[in-house]
Amino acid sequence: MVLRWKMAQWFELRWWKNYLHDKNETEYLSWKKNYWKEILLKVDAGSGGGDPAMTFCTLDVSKTICDLGCGPAGVFIALPQNRVTALDPLVDEYEKQIPFFRKKDYPNVNFVQSIIEDLLSQEQFDFVFCMNVINHVQDIEKGFEKLNALCKDNGVVVLSIDGHNHSFFKYLFRLVPGDVLHPHQFDLNEYQSLFETHGLKVLKTELLKKKIIFNHYLLVARKDSISKSS
Repeated sequence: MVLRWKMAQWFELRWWKNYLHDKNETEYLSWKKNYWKEILLKVDAGSGGGDPAMTFCTLDVSKTICDLGCGPAGVFIALPQNRVTALDPLVDEYEKQIPFFRKKDYPNVNFVQSIIEDLLSQEQFDFVFCMNVINHVQDIEKGFEKLNALCKDNGVVVLSIDGHNHSFFKYLFRLVPGDVLHPHQFDLNEYQSLFETHGLKVLKTELLKKKIIFNHYLLVARKDSISKSS
């Protein structure tokens, strides 16, 4: 799995460079900020819906944020008023190789180069975001343990994931790197089970994009005050 993860990291950096090479920086960052704002509205129950179970999800400027696997344009770019810790094992390479990303442009963000599982931090956060990242980690069990450990009691964990629609492709991609960027291959039920196993109660699951092999989902979970990291 370590070799497969290292290969995925190499392809991840290459993917970003290829993806951004012909894009206009101002237009891309504007589009990406608007994308994140739409996602944040889905997370923030105060923006609509009125579900009493979700009232704790209101995201204001007082909330501390952890953006795990932030990449060069993670959710941190849409939260300029919050105190953010943004982590990625490639963060220094992004600054060297991707012109769109400059740490100095985000003075409210503490950037950390590390994999999620190895992050050495005693700080806990009101919101922990892990957007399209958890299936990139080396050890997914340790990854979920870290999600729990970094979240305050009654805090919020937000994930976006690609969930397999068909068992055939799920097991095929586990055997061969048909999806080279993602070392881990799971369906929605398996992701939801991983949340619950690691002390995180799933309160919201929303389909963001429907595809043939994968569907893209947003999951919002709460860390109950009685739950402990595994």
